[in-house]
Amino acid sequence: MLRSWHERFKEKGLVVIGNHAPEFGFEKSEKNVREALDRLRIGYPVVMDNGFANWKAYGNRYWPTKYLIDKKGVIRFFSIGEGNHGRTEAMIRRLLAE
Repeated sequence: MLRSWHERFKEKGLVVIGNHAPEFGFEKSEKNVREALDRLRIGYPVVMDNGFANWKAYGNRYWPTKYLIDKKGVIRFFSIGEGNHGRTEAMIRRLLAE
């Protein structure tokens, strides 16, 4: 869904940023991550969070977690786990309309 939201809403102001927090050692390699991003055709930026700095800063405990942050930098919505796409997209639309 992230790829779809990125493609459909980037011209309206949505900025999607992935956060790659590796589970295994080979996932810490920039080369491996770049190859995976190319293979998966990920067109939005992805941060390599090898030290889990972002993970910790957000107090994250679950994967995946999606955060919607407004223009002022305030977290307005988050969703834990797979699914919940309809509710997330509704909030994306709402925030873009503000």
